[in-house]
Amino acid sequence: MTKAIGVILIVIGVAGLIWGGFTFTTKKNVVDLGPIKAQKTEHHTVPIAPIAGAVALIGGVVLIASGRR
Repeated sequence: MTKAIGVILIVIGVAGLIWGGFTFTTKKNVVDLGPIKAQKTEHHTVPIAPIAGAVALIGGVVLIASGRR
């Protein structure tokens, strides 16, 4: 189990270091008057600090290394 968690942490850490975060899009209803509807598209960015990516990467490596002993 620790090996799987270690691999997941390594993937998250590398992704955090490469991309620095992720973005997603939501649609919000602005006007809803019967058959007339207006939607607004909003873009949200969730930043991942480089230090958090490095900590996840190191933690994953430590978990995998300790699982081999």
